[in-house]
Amino acid sequence: MNNHVTMIAGLGNPEERHERTLHNAGFWFVDELARRAGAIFKYEKRFDADVCKVDVAGHDVWLVKPQSYMNLSGGPVRGVLDYYRLNARQLLVAHDEIDLPPGTVKLKDGGGHGGHNGLRDVIQHCGRDFLRLRLGVGHPGQKDKVTSYVLKKASSDVEAAIMQNVNDAADVVSLLVEDGLNAAMKKLHTNKSD
Repeated sequence: MNNHVTMIAGLGNPEERHERTLHNAGFWFVDELARRAGAIFKYEKRFDADVCKVDVAGHDVWLVKPQSYMNLSGGPVRGVLDYYRLNARQLLVAHDEIDLPPGTVKLKDGGGHGGHNGLRDVIQHCGRDFLRLRLGVGHPGQKDKVTSYVLKKASSDVEAAIMQNVNDAADVVSLLVEDGLNAAMKKLHTNKSD
């Protein structure tokens, strides 16, 4: 079956001022994968995205960071999929998730956007049948405070919890690519209760 993950897109906002904000947790994840592979992102104007190729368990996997701002993430993601003739079933999108507390990370197949504007735009361009890596960042408690919450810099303890999730998820990427979602979910989701 040639449906293994061939592209991982991290969602976030460009510019240094957004670098350590909660909304950029998806960028943190693909940055960690690139770091582990010794790969360097390069800006590709045709996609409006930072892109690099890494080897995961003997498979080429494209890492993508849209540079179009969160709410317009779908165009760059679709552009890379089309250019390399990949389908959305081979796509994993990593994003911040306010409905999970910091220190919680979940893999998921398909679904809605849950109010996440980056996911909403990816769904609009790519359909909903892609995998998601949900990196818990917590909720401010009130709906009207969500935007300012995700756009603020993470506190050191929250950032540490998210980075632990990033590392735990990065550890199962080769399993995801080689053996599929169920094997990766089993390892990732039972990690915390060992």
